[in-house]
Amino acid sequence: MDDSPAPDLEPTEVVVERERRRRRDIGSTFVEIVVTITLLGIVVVPVMRSVILSITASSVAKQASEVETALLNAVDRVNRAPFTRCDYTEFARAAVLTQGWSADEVSVEQSYLDVGTDLFVPGTAGPACPNGGHRRDLIQQVAITVTSPNGDVTRTIEVVKSEI
Repeated sequence: MDDSPAPDLEPTEVVVERERRRRRDIGSTFVEIVVTITLLGIVVVPVMRSVILSITASSVAKQASEVETALLNAVDRVNRAPFTRCDYTEFARAAVLTQGWSADEVSVEQSYLDVGTDLFVPGTAGPACPNGGHRRDLIQQVAITVTSPNGDVTRTIEVVKSEI
């Protein structure tokens, strides 16, 4: 752009014209600001939703990992418990207590195999033993369920114990 004075303008008019051009180039108009904010909103909102979804998924995955660790610890304790036991609840509870959770976060369902019906039934001498108590040919089933402290994640596993 040529800043030399136009032939038909006086030198003071040239200065005034330059000042007018400079003022037009300063700052932004209201419309430009509204368009910019709208475009930012269109881009930022989906990005923020993605970030929030990612954080939520990560939190649930962490909880699931902790529940599965507690569940495997409970299974290990039940497997190592003496076979002569008729109730394995205390072993499963000990596993979640070592995680720093409440004993209420675990539930245990126990039964034994009734050879007459080939069905697992709850015991009478203990949850996993028949009326006569422990027998050498006894097959026990222990279902362990662990729930995360906030209740979002629950996992269950069944363990079969036998001396056969």
